[in-house]
Amino acid sequence: MKPGLLEEVPWSNDSITAYDREHFTIYCQILDYCADNASIEEMAERILGIDPVQEPVRARNAVRSYIDRANWMVTTGSKHLFAG
Repeated sequence: MKPGLLEEVPWSNDSITAYDREHFTIYCQILDYCADNASIEEMAERILGIDPVQEPVRARNAVRSYIDRANWMVTTGSKHLFAG
């Protein structure tokens, strides 16, 4: 795992977290890779720094966590992101 990244993204339904602000570019990368139909394994290795061959379950769970939060940021979190 790349330094500073957590395997499971801290979650809040009410607001954007400090972790979200610090790792916004990771969420953007995740969404970009998803738009390009990248595999979970590719995202795990290239974005999160997890070897999907050595740790397939960990890789899948971590990527899923980032995908879920990135989607929340785009749908619900954006109102918090752009609020004054």
